[in-house]
Amino acid sequence: MGMVKQRNGPAKRAARLMQLGASLAGSYLAYQVQRPFFDRDEAIGQKAAFKLKQAKQVRQELQGLRGPIMKVGQALSMQTQLLGPELVEELSALQMQAPPMHPTLMRAQFKGSLGKYPEEVFKSFEPEPFAAASLGQVHWAVTKNGEDVAVKIQYPAMREAIESDFQALRTAGFAVVMTGHLKDSVIREAERGILEETDYLKEAANIDHFRKALAPLNFVRLATVHPEISSDQVLTMSRVPGMRLQEFLKTNPSQELRDRLGAGLTRLFFFQLFRLQALHADPHPGNYLFNSDGTIGLIDFGCVKYLRPEVVRCYAQFWSREWVHDSKLYGEIIRVVFGPKVSPQEPRVKRCMHEIRRFYDEFHPLGKHPKSLDLADPKFMDGIGELAKTLLKNKFLSPEFLFLSRTESGMCNLLHILKARVPTTEIARQWMPPLSSASDCNTPD
Repeated sequence: MGMVKQRNGPAKRAARLMQLGASLAGSYLAYQVQRPFFDRDEAIGQKAAFKLKQAKQVRQELQGLRGPIMKVGQALSMQTQLLGPELVEELSALQMQAPPMHPTLMRAQFKGSLGKYPEEVFKSFEPEPFAAASLGQVHWAVTKNGEDVAVKIQYPAMREAIESDFQALRTAGFAVVMTGHLKDSVIREAERGILEETDYLKEAANIDHFRKALAPLNFVRLATVHPEISSDQVLTMSRVPGMRLQEFLKTNPSQELRDRLGAGLTRLFFFQLFRLQALHADPHPGNYLFNSDGTIGLIDFGCVKYLRPEVVRCYAQFWSREWVHDSKLYGEIIRVVFGPKVSPQEPRVKRCMHEIRRFYDEFHPLGKHPKSLDLADPKFMDGIGELAKTLLKNKFLSPEFLFLSRTESGMCNLLHILKARVPTTEIARQWMPPLSSASDCNTPD
């Protein structure tokens, strides 16, 4: 029986999630009842204490449950525009922390997948994982021919745990409790994406595809897969050089290097979006490795989104804003983004498009010589937050645009932490596809 089922069976995991949701709601109600009796200074202190307590409670419970619920927490930790800083900080601790499998279970899982134990396959193999995350753990090893590799081993029974956990999520209304905005359609899309991440053969194919497709970006480093010692639950890859962001920042990099890396991250995003029409769609800091020579390592391709061409072309319009003076083009964009039956005159649609234009006009202005954007400026992150809240409140919930938004906001969060200054508009224009007429945005019949 798998580790997840042994320690936390589906019924027990569902009960824990329901209990967590009820506890969060109950503590919020208690706080609201007490709030009128606080004076101004007490109210500020009590609010901060309440948020910190809830954040720690959520992080501790998700970390204990591990699996897909922890993965949702990781994804939410990138949404700095939706959550308070206390919850973001606690959820960020989930990125690289999870209780590892017992060595005996790990070896059994490896043999069950590849038919041999690790020590029979590799010249050397570290039994203790250097990283234990939500769906699997990673070990250092050396192949028989002497190459240093990383070996990712999936936890047992993950697909069953994912399906069970997401059913519990929907029942508990967990994401709504945490954010006040996310709806069931968002949870369904998250479930689909996380289920894909359990197929390591698909991840291997994604790595091979992106390594070839990103070759024009000579500053990007990707792993090479060893297919002969990989399977649907074990993935062996060459090691990618670099330091994780917080470790890299401790080296006190110059502003020039920060800006160079920031421009690289931005080029990587727009090249994927506009040229490949596919995104490495899990942009938390742990998936990027930074080097002092300006190169960037990109790892973990379990979550990849392949986009329809009309979605990419219409997204480019947020940057070029030709739709502002073209009603036909505007209508076509609405049909792609909101659906074919939605009227461009709906108030919620107009509110969303107005907020999109306001945000891009302010932070990515049009002009012959656009300035570099200072991503360290908190005003920019506040702007992303206001945009995200408007879109979610007005049911801007196209699954593809959700992935786009998630990936872009994750990239912006990286740039913000890096404190980079980047000519975002100039880079976007470099890769942007031509959009000659409204029909280019048409959805297929």
